[in-house]
Amino acid sequence: MKFYKYHALGNDYLVLNPQDCPDLLDDDAIVRICHRNFGLGSDGILYGPLPAEEADCALKIFNPDGSEAEKSGNGLRIFARYLHDHKLVQSNPFKVLTLGGEVTIDIQDPTSAITVDMGSVRFADEAQLNINGNNYLCHIADIGNPHCVIPLDSISSELTHKDGPVLETHPHFPNRTNVQFLKVIDRNNIQIEIWERGAGYTLASGSSSSAAAAVAHKLGYCDEQITVHMPGGVIQIEIGDDYAIRMTGPTTRVGTYELDLEALK
Repeated sequence: MKFYKYHALGNDYLVLNPQDCPDLLDDDAIVRICHRNFGLGSDGILYGPLPAEEADCALKIFNPDGSEAEKSGNGLRIFARYLHDHKLVQSNPFKVLTLGGEVTIDIQDPTSAITVDMGSVRFADEAQLNINGNNYLCHIADIGNPHCVIPLDSISSELTHKDGPVLETHPHFPNRTNVQFLKVIDRNNIQIEIWERGAGYTLASGSSSSAAAAVAHKLGYCDEQITVHMPGGVIQIEIGDDYAIRMTGPTTRVGTYELDLEALK
């Protein structure tokens, strides 16, 4: 079984073309393949390209716990890079259908600048939650997948590891949620730490960057052009009318892997 591995600022995915695996993998196989000791290791699997009626193709996105994600900004950039590398799209920009909606992708440079029109962020009522003795004002945002954004004066990976998993599975979020701890640097720069639903602590995330930037703008802290700083690097976010998000960032090709089926036993 052949996989193509890429990362986007340290957030890594395995691309699996349906031609190499016509039948969808089950949850146990996904967990094993993504495991960093027992499998190839990744933050998820991108299964495509799949046929789509109104888009150029469709994509299924799987988390390393076997669950299916609605959308992934980094995953979409990686998938676009894969399509470009293998000459599987004939136009630019082009459209990809995900469980979280259709997106438009424009490849300016396959390594340094792939732009994804992520769609519009929708906001829900804020939630006041007590987590491990910390009172958090949670800003709820959705960009095809759910996010809980918490602005703080100081953020850290230690805090994210401690409170992120509790927030992800809090009863307030019956379908679980992605979590971002947000620090505003200035009108055009923010910093986030990320706990990703179904994946855990993550070095970078495109949808998390989109949601956090939208919340920072909605609260009046930032302008429309925002650079999002993460442990893995930076992503550029442009906020348009109705909180429509254009996300631009890099991708890196890691290699091609042939999985021995013995690893799935």
